[in-house]
Amino acid sequence: MQQRKQAGPFNWELLFNIFSLALPYRGKFFTAVFLTISIAILGPLRPYLIQHTLDTYVTKNDSVGLLNFSLLLFFLLLLQSAIQWWSTLLANFLGQQIIYDLRNKVYNHLLSLKLKYYDQTPVGTLVTRSISDIETISEVFSEGMINIAGDIIQIVVLLVLMFGTHVKLSLVCLSVLPVLFYSGYLFKEKIKTSFEDVRTQVANLNTFVQEHLSGMQLVQLFNRENEELEKFKKINAEHRNANIQSVFYYSVFFPVVEVLSAISIGLLVWYGSKEVLAEEISLGVLVAFILYINLFFRPIRQLADRFNNLQMGMIASERIFQLIEDISPKETEGNKILHQTRGNIEFCNVSFAYTPNQPVLKNISFSVQPGKTIALVGKTGAGKSSIIQLLSRFYDIESGEILIDGTNINQYTLASLRSKISVVMQDVFLFNGSILENIQLYNNTLSEDQIIATAKLLGAHDFIMRMPNGYQQIITERGANLSVGQRQLISFTRAMVTDPAILVLDEATSSIDHETEEIIQHAIEKMRAGRSSIVIAHRLSTISNADEILVMEKGEIVERGNHQNLLQNSGYYKNLYEKQFAT
Repeated sequence: MQQRKQAGPFNWELLFNIFSLALPYRGKFFTAVFLTISIAILGPLRPYLIQHTLDTYVTKNDSVGLLNFSLLLFFLLLLQSAIQWWSTLLANFLGQQIIYDLRNKVYNHLLSLKLKYYDQTPVGTLVTRSISDIETISEVFSEGMINIAGDIIQIVVLLVLMFGTHVKLSLVCLSVLPVLFYSGYLFKEKIKTSFEDVRTQVANLNTFVQEHLSGMQLVQLFNRENEELEKFKKINAEHRNANIQSVFYYSVFFPVVEVLSAISIGLLVWYGSKEVLAEEISLGVLVAFILYINLFFRPIRQLADRFNNLQMGMIASERIFQLIEDISPKETEGNKILHQTRGNIEFCNVSFAYTPNQPVLKNISFSVQPGKTIALVGKTGAGKSSIIQLLSRFYDIESGEILIDGTNINQYTLASLRSKISVVMQDVFLFNGSILENIQLYNNTLSEDQIIATAKLLGAHDFIMRMPNGYQQIITERGANLSVGQRQLISFTRAMVTDPAILVLDEATSSIDHETEEIIQHAIEKMRAGRSSIVIAHRLSTISNADEILVMEKGEIVERGNHQNLLQNSGYYKNLYEKQFAT
């Protein structure tokens, strides 16, 4: 994956990209900015008005003026509270709306990636990118850059008011700033590294949990609970340590700010009291400066928190932008729509490898005539399933070409190509939802009557109707509440209901008992009529009537012919047949 260029200590290009997400909501964004600036200006005005009230009305015993300015201060406080409420509401709305849009964009991007990308990327990492990393970006808007800008403006306004009132007093109480700036710089650098480590450990933890919950049956079957628990404890400890490290930096920086704030007020009281006694400054000025210092260090403390939220958001967004901007793993497709197909399939000298220099298929050539059935036989790893993956363009071939009706499949759009091919895999995947939804897959063009008719044809209707809720029966994750045979029957119904031109069966009957297999074989014979079919099977009884059988070994076709012809040869097929039917 291509890395983003980090420009200097702060990646302004990345920050610009983050804020470009707010362009569709620019009106609300600029309103939030205006409200934040208003709060930054209104806050420091109160100490200035208190100074004026003390020096003008309290010392002169002017009760009317005191009442008027007290009401003015109360009104400003109400106004600031209202603006603060509105600003917080807008900032959080922006954050939630932007992560809604971004999460849709990321998921849409994930849908367009090649299967090879998922072969190389842990699912838990992608879950982290899609959920928690995107959630972190919302804080860039709700507690990040806008509020940081408001805090900086407030500090600038405070400095203007302080130096405009008394330069020497300002210099005395702000003499701690060099130490504060140096501490802030160290904190920023340390916490950035710490947050990068936290995000990495979150991804590792999600990956481990997702993988092992999915494989819990295997863990328990082989009595690996204790060993897997130890692995989890190690990963969990690394996650804990990364978070503790970031907490440690907070625990050091915040007391430093508090101590410097106390020193600043101490210097202010020491020097300011002497000036008041010498009648160089008024009591109102001293009181105003104490309020100024409190207001000055409050955003300093908040700046640390908000800058950290910004850093976390930028770290998360950097990973997300790397994901969505890397188009190399995206599926490529042609612009020709496959409206109708006769089902004439040709593989011409096709070679393919999942990893470089490790070929899975070597110069494979064969053809499937319309309405005919071709079967693939061979040991595990011979390359049979890879042929099916290539036909649906889940992977791109290295050399050769694959044709449907004489046209290279690279010229077809992926949607139109795959809509003409139905595949039934050995490992059936069912989603959490009703049986009807799993067959229909939200294809609104398929009516319930079509689904029921297909289920009856394949023998699935009877067991479905025995369910308490029939076709509305909820299937748990991966179909855990169904038998292997029932899951396979549903997958058959799902494949056949679309009336495909090309039918692919990848070990589709290997997990089914003989009684269920007989039902399915009868239905398959009906469904194969008029369709081009590719069948992969270990049970040779299921492919004995195929028009042609290809025997594969180490990515090459070593034998080909129909069932009778292959039995006459003393080759791999005959040897396999005799082993299966020896009894």
